[in-house]
Amino acid sequence: MAVHARSSPAPPTPLARYRGKRDFTQTAEPTGRRRAGKSEHLRFVIQKHAARRLHYDLRLELDGVFKSWAVTRGPSLDPADKRLAVEVEDHPLAYGDFEGTIPQGQYGGGTVQLWDRGFWIPEGTRSPEEGLRAGDLKFTLQGRRLQGSWVLVRLRAEGKRTNWLLIKHRDEAARPGEADTLLDVDQSVASGRTMAQIAAGRGRAPKPFMLAPNKAGAAVAAAPPVTAVAARGRKVARMPEFIEPQLASLIARPPDTTAWAHEVKFDGYRMQLRVVGGVATLKTRSGLDWTERFARVASDAGKLPDCIVDGEMVALDHRQVPNFAALQAALAEGRSEDLVFFAFDLLFMGREDLRALPLVERKSRLDQLLETHDPGPHIRFVKHFQAQADAMLRSACRMQFEGIISKRLDAPYASGRGHAWTKSKCRAGHEVVLGGWTTDGGSVRSLLAGVNRGGHLVYVGRIGTGFGRDVAARLLPKLKALTTAASPFGGTNAPRGDPKVRWLRPKLVAEIEFAGWTGTGMIRQATFKGLREDKAARDVVAETPAPAARVSPADRLGAAAHQSAAAGRSAEKRPAPQRPARQRPAPQHPARQRPAPAASSEPGMARPNVVMGVQISKPDKPLWADAADGKPVTKLDLAGYFARVGDWMLPHLQGRPCSLVRAPDGATGTQFFQRHAMAGMSKLFSFVKVKGDRAPYVQIDHVEALAAVAQMAGLELHPWNCAPGNPEVPGRLVFDLDPAPDVHFNAVIEAAVEIRRRLEALGLAAFCKTTGGKGLHVVTPLRSDARHGVDWPLAKQFAHLVCAQMAAESPRKYLDTMSKSQRSGRIFLDYLRNDRTATAVAPMSPRAREGATVSLPLDWKDVKAGLDPRLFTVRTAAGILARKKPWAGYADAAQALAGAADRLMRAG
Repeated sequence: MAVHARSSPAPPTPLARYRGKRDFTQTAEPTGRRRAGKSEHLRFVIQKHAARRLHYDLRLELDGVFKSWAVTRGPSLDPADKRLAVEVEDHPLAYGDFEGTIPQGQYGGGTVQLWDRGFWIPEGTRSPEEGLRAGDLKFTLQGRRLQGSWVLVRLRAEGKRTNWLLIKHRDEAARPGEADTLLDVDQSVASGRTMAQIAAGRGRAPKPFMLAPNKAGAAVAAAPPVTAVAARGRKVARMPEFIEPQLASLIARPPDTTAWAHEVKFDGYRMQLRVVGGVATLKTRSGLDWTERFARVASDAGKLPDCIVDGEMVALDHRQVPNFAALQAALAEGRSEDLVFFAFDLLFMGREDLRALPLVERKSRLDQLLETHDPGPHIRFVKHFQAQADAMLRSACRMQFEGIISKRLDAPYASGRGHAWTKSKCRAGHEVVLGGWTTDGGSVRSLLAGVNRGGHLVYVGRIGTGFGRDVAARLLPKLKALTTAASPFGGTNAPRGDPKVRWLRPKLVAEIEFAGWTGTGMIRQATFKGLREDKAARDVVAETPAPAARVSPADRLGAAAHQSAAAGRSAEKRPAPQRPARQRPAPQHPARQRPAPAASSEPGMARPNVVMGVQISKPDKPLWADAADGKPVTKLDLAGYFARVGDWMLPHLQGRPCSLVRAPDGATGTQFFQRHAMAGMSKLFSFVKVKGDRAPYVQIDHVEALAAVAQMAGLELHPWNCAPGNPEVPGRLVFDLDPAPDVHFNAVIEAAVEIRRRLEALGLAAFCKTTGGKGLHVVTPLRSDARHGVDWPLAKQFAHLVCAQMAAESPRKYLDTMSKSQRSGRIFLDYLRNDRTATAVAPMSPRAREGATVSLPLDWKDVKAGLDPRLFTVRTAAGILARKKPWAGYADAAQALAGAADRLMRAG
């Protein structure tokens, strides 16, 4: 009788449980049949998973699958806070790229976000497989959010579940007392999306990690994990073609601890320099080859040995300060010899991968590299400082740098945006997508800006300044080439129905400087700096600063060992001190300050007597005895007034030299009229040179400078009437109606209405404001572009002729000469405000007069009998401005003067 052997069932595959729990006709989760890309390092992901309960799935790559745990409350940075981790089925490696929504009714139904990912390395003498079997797996994480040493400890089995504890070891990455510091971050590391956006199916797909294509010769290298004792780089067969750069996260205040180093933030293009065999290539942050555009730097870099260096390409202005507009001009004109590459990190040296080394070691090697193989003045080393962070930021602002970059000295180089590098800015800067533009006489009048949010381009406001003649000439052809019939903006606040707007295909990325975000998410006081060709429009999202990082004891001590070890290694190799000639000195130059933002304090923690970031000394000092209310107006009151009305005032001040009436002892004390900059003035002001005058003038280009006006007891502001940024061209006409003491104010009102009638008949717009005294100003905005601009003699002649005609027709009411003997009973029609260096008190400016009156802009319907200018004071004007909203349409009302002048001459 034959005996047949019974065949044994095939052993289950590692993913059998995973596949058995899912219906892949219903869920978009990967089946696991597609193989993930190979990696020299073990990878990990953490997925935020809003299923029946919110939890975080930890997945560690091992033996071709992801070993997986559901961490019920998420990983904790506090070693004393142990978190339950429930072991679940192995997942395919392709799951490391999954982000989306699992349908309800399916296993694990809910939203999945890629919350963190990176590399992990086992610790100890046992293999990771042995550690899992023993229930004690120690490992180091090197991710975008989680770093340092961890352990998984298995608990006694309870029913069918296998429970573990996930515990953070005490090291430099630990945060005692800050268990959930990072869990509040609701943003995918792979797509930038929130959980709500993922659930709604909005936004871009996640950037691949496990399934990333690996093109021969053009691979983008990801940063390897760091070991606790990495002292030498890892040897590789060849350097990668390109490395995804490490990016900084925006925060409100820089971290103030010796574990961090601080560098000035440059205003230029992020570039990666790669040198092989004496041939250099320069690539943008997205990997575009721009070597030809930076030919001079590439030529000089050929003196270096094989290496990959991270840095910033900038152009320096006459003060040796980086200037983005100068960079744009140099690129447009092919002047690569005007550019400088500032090197701040060394990623590869020959075949040695240095990214796992701490920053302090990498920078030491970079400094030695540039010292040994001096490539010349077009490649410079960026020195870091460990001074007090706030002092470093203030110094950078004084030198008119963008701000500072703070970096953990003990951290490896990790591609992508993380928290080991942070940035703190002097004045808000941002990248926006251009979605429309308005024109004025063939030139650029404004740009409509947007950012990507919720799957569409969201309108965030207009950019109204920064278009000089040369800038506009370069920008205009690009705008015309992309002009389209349809608006690219989506959402509820998209601008519609404006016939003056020409829409754009959303391709152009612009760099702007602005005063911050409004409560409704719009940009304030935006200035155009230039186009960014190194960044795709789809990558532009709103960037808001995170709160200042709290400092733990581990933070303060964490870098000490790395610094001392690196210093020892550096001393053994190179006993000579660092060469001071290559150092960027600590910013101290008093003439290079730019405004520090009001947000330099912690949000919600207002400092006493600080207004818009300016400390007001002697805040209770009275500047006016009262404001018609029996209460003194103090320096702090004046600063608060400027803070309330500054946004409205600024367009009437920006780009124009401005004289100040200062009264250190108040309105009844000694006063002096200041036209030029003086020693010791706040560097929140701009200081500008004007043709024919060697001394610089004061200019108010940022709203924070108004707080500095209050601090120095500046009671009045008198700007020039030129076009913004061009003192040689008139930007407005001002008719000053100055009555004799015996003239009733109703007669001044009649004169203002008469001038308005005459101007409108000539095709010009007219706006009215009180002077803060006994008169009125009638103001006419003028076009100032190349086609319609006029010179000062014509502007003055035109204003004089209007006044002369009125005086000739009504000689008993008006005169156009300053003769005091003839003033009785008349109004002097002062046209002399329309000369090149003449000034007029700014709208909303206080006056150094009894009652703290203000030059208030008016609606014409209010310019009638009974108007009393004494009612408009520092106490009342801000509320009136908000309620009445006068001068609506002023910015769009400018007209060319030449045509009006022709009509006036013919009529005369």
